[in-house]
Amino acid sequence: MNAAAFQALAAFWNAKYQLLPVDPKFSAPIANVTVPVGREGVMTCTVHDLYKYKVAWLRVDTQTILTIETLVITKSERIAITHTEQRIWQLRIKDIRESDKGWYMCQINTDPMKSQMGYLNVVVPPDILDYPTSKDIVAQEGSNVSLSCAATGVPEPTVTWKREGEKSVTSVENSGITSHDGPMLHIVNVQRHNAGSYHCIASNGVPPTVSKRIIVTVNFPPIVRLPSRQYHAELGGRVVLVCHSEAQPNSINYWMKGKGEIILQGGTYEKVLEDHVFKVTMQIVIRLEKASDFGVYKCVAKNSLGTTEESVKVYRKTSKSKPTENQIVQHSNYLGPGTYIKNYTENKINEILLTASAASSGVDPSISAERGFFLLMVLLLLIGRLQGTLDAL
Repeated sequence: MNAAAFQALAAFWNAKYQLLPVDPKFSAPIANVTVPVGREGVMTCTVHDLYKYKVAWLRVDTQTILTIETLVITKSERIAITHTEQRIWQLRIKDIRESDKGWYMCQINTDPMKSQMGYLNVVVPPDILDYPTSKDIVAQEGSNVSLSCAATGVPEPTVTWKREGEKSVTSVENSGITSHDGPMLHIVNVQRHNAGSYHCIASNGVPPTVSKRIIVTVNFPPIVRLPSRQYHAELGGRVVLVCHSEAQPNSINYWMKGKGEIILQGGTYEKVLEDHVFKVTMQIVIRLEKASDFGVYKCVAKNSLGTTEESVKVYRKTSKSKPTENQIVQHSNYLGPGTYIKNYTENKINEILLTASAASSGVDPSISAERGFFLLMVLLLLIGRLQGTLDAL
C-alpha cells in the first residue's frame, strides 16, 4: 500500500467513524537511531490527543507503508509494531541489514495528514578481507617487502600495523617506530630482525576490532658466534667448547678437528626457533689424552644459502716445578748478587761461635779460656766488617 492509498483509507475511516474535531499532535520529534548490523532497530513516535485517529509507519525512499495502527502491512517478518497507551508507537526492525538504512516516517491520518521523520543509520563492524590482504611471506635478506591489509566496514575503518613485543616495523631495529597507519606497510632492505609476526588491526568505532596476523620469514646464511676463541688445559684434562649459530632456513651444525676431521661423538646440540630464526647452541667435551688432542677446532653451520665456520684453539698448559726447601736460586731479580756471600758468612760465624762457647765452658780442654776470649773479640770485629760489605752489596 502506498501513501495515496493510505490517504484514501484515512478519509474512509473519518467518514465511517465520524471522528470528532480533535487535533492530535506529535509530542516529540523522532530521534535518529544508529544500530549495528545484525541488531534490532527501534524508532519511536510519540503522539497525544490521538482519540480515534490512526498512526502509520512508512519507508520514505520507497514510499512503502510498513504498519497501520497495530497491523503490519509489509510482508517482512523482521518488522513489528508495539504501542503504549495509544501514545508511544515503536517500529521494530529485527536483524538489521545495511539495506535498512534510511528515512522513516510516522503519519497521523488527519486531514491534512500530519507526519514527521527520523533517520535509521546502520553501522557495520570492521572486517578484513582474505583478498587482497597479504598472506604469510618469505623474503631474502636485503630485499623489499610490502604487506597489504584490505578492510571493510561502515564507517570506513582505519588500519594500523603492529608487531608482537612492540618491535620496530621498519628495517632499522631500534628505530622506536612500533606502529604504522595505512593499508600498506613497506619494509625496505628487510633484515633478519624484521622476521616475525605482523598484525593488521582494523577499527571504526563499532565493536569488535579485528586483526589478522601475517608472518614474515627472512632467509639468510648462517652466522656463528663463539664465547671464547682460546682454551688452556693440561695433558690429561678436558675442555668444553661452546658455539652459537643463527640461520634461516634451518642449518646443519657440526664440529671439526683441524682441517677436515668431523667430530661425530661427544657433543650436545640444542635448537630453538625464536622469531622465525633457528638458533643453535653446540657444546662438545674434548678429552686431552694425547698431544694431538690440542690444536684448532672449528664450529661449522651450513644451510642452502651458505656455509659459515669459526675456529677456536686449545693450548697445552705446562706445570712449573717448585724449588726445594734449602735450594738457593741464583737469580739477580729475586735474591741479588750477595746471596752466596751472605750464606758463606753465616756459616763461618756459626763455626766461630761454637768454638768460643766450648772454650768458655771448659768442654774442650785443648782450648784455653784466654783463647776463647780472643776468638770472641775477633768474631765481633769480623761481624761488623762483613755487615758493612753486605750493606754495600
